[in-house]
Amino acid sequence: MHLVRYRLPGGQPQAGVRTGDTVAPVLGVTGLAELLRLTVDELRGAVGKLGDAVPVQDVRLLPPLDGRGEVWCAGVTYERSRGARMEESSQQDVYDRVYSAPRPELFLKSPAWRLVTDGEAIGIRADSGHDVPEPELAVVANAHGEIAGFTICNDVSSRSIEGENPLYIPQAKVFAGGCALATGIRPAWEVANPKDLTIDLVIRRGDDEVFTGTTSTAKLVRELQDLIDVLFAPNDFPDGVILATGTGIVPELDFALQAGDVVDIAIGEVGTLTNTVAVGRDPFAYLAAETLEETR
Repeated sequence: MHLVRYRLPGGQPQAGVRTGDTVAPVLGVTGLAELLRLTVDELRGAVGKLGDAVPVQDVRLLPPLDGRGEVWCAGVTYERSRGARMEESSQQDVYDRVYSAPRPELFLKSPAWRLVTDGEAIGIRADSGHDVPEPELAVVANAHGEIAGFTICNDVSSRSIEGENPLYIPQAKVFAGGCALATGIRPAWEVANPKDLTIDLVIRRGDDEVFTGTTSTAKLVRELQDLIDVLFAPNDFPDGVILATGTGIVPELDFALQAGDVVDIAIGEVGTLTNTVAVGRDPFAYLAAETLEETR
């Protein structure tokens, strides 16, 4: 089962439950934000009350976050990430220190309206020249700071901009098409051990696999609830929040994404995410246009 956000032809976005090849609306709610205002116990009850199911092929699946929801990221939470950041950076000790520091690195990645999802394009900056995907387990927390579920985040990043100066991290991380989420949220009560999930990344260029990598969330040095607690300590998230927990797969420095590359991410028990790479902001102008249309 996955919690999803979807749209029927000519209709408004709504919250539902995907089971196999069908999607059914959650009765009594209009969006995922309403579900993420509930406690986990209340959410389990709410998603048991469903309307008539329709074939998934008859709907458009949307990013699984709406309202005032935000995506945040944790950085340098895997040993591989620490090594890659130190390799690319002009100030290596910053990343070495944050890896084991009591306070994790957390940063805002995207508001709900700027997200892309499975089958849509992801973006790389036109002024970067060295961008990579970052496949990450993403924790979905409700408004009460409880872990409600899990999804996949591709935290697309500019290695050249961040490597030039760590203070440029917002520019290296926040740009059009730079944050993709899988279409579904796997409920927390259906994932036995989120610290023991396999993460696979495959990047294809034409007919060739130009990069593959595998890791496990067992290598994540932070506890998931600890990350959520630090995020919630100074902040309220009335419509819930998604926290991507960092990447343990980083290509070598001689690899960079190109327009047309296809990026496949799979996380065991959670799902899959596939996107094709586009360059610049123009391919993502539709995101702002759709947001305006929904608010009219």
